[in-house]
Amino acid sequence: MNDFKQGIKDGIPIALGYLAVSFSVGIMVIASGLNWFQGAVMSLSNVTSAGQFAGIQVIAAGGTILELILTQVIINLRYALMSLSLSQKLDESVTLWQRLVIAFANTDEIFAVAMAHQKSVTFRYMLGLQSLPILGWVIGTILGAVACNLMPSSLSIAMNVMLYGMFIAIVVPVAKEKCPVLIAAALSVGLSCLFYYIPILKSVSTGMSIIICTVVAAGVCAALFPVEKQEGEE
Repeated sequence: MNDFKQGIKDGIPIALGYLAVSFSVGIMVIASGLNWFQGAVMSLSNVTSAGQFAGIQVIAAGGTILELILTQVIINLRYALMSLSLSQKLDESVTLWQRLVIAFANTDEIFAVAMAHQKSVTFRYMLGLQSLPILGWVIGTILGAVACNLMPSSLSIAMNVMLYGMFIAIVVPVAKEKCPVLIAAALSVGLSCLFYYIPILKSVSTGMSIIICTVVAAGVCAALFPVEKQEGEE
């Protein structure tokens, strides 16, 4: 139980951050025509801010199930790589089904804390580390959805941009240091504008336009700025 308690302790800061960020997700859920229960189920089954943000947009635009699936796969593909990396740090006692449970909520912040853990990561530790962040994400979504119904429409619309601010806060510091990130962000914004303003492209659904912008921007930057191999790598 010591591992579980340590995981709970390490997960408290993440849970508090998720509580604040998911509040804006709850507001977006209501603004998109969904209810608080649907938002709560979405947050409980899809613990990812970027994926949930894109998913809500696709749902609000009346996108297809295929578009929703492709959007989630592309946006959340990094979690597969993170899970592969984390698997190298897991304790030998962690079984296959326990690895599947851990992979469910292996978000960026949880991954970073787990990788920085001084000891080998046990299943009990990961349960403790993930429990409060998941709870904070769901509760924050519910609070944001309920508050949206109680707040004046002007205030709820203003708070709806909180999630955009979070993404900007994540991208800008990295973009200042790394030119490929800046180019990828600018390229995706430019493509998104084309899909919004050009009549022919405007007919493309929201879900498909998100997929195209993501794949094209990432593909172009991957081709122009390949990651150089470190010394000693094959």
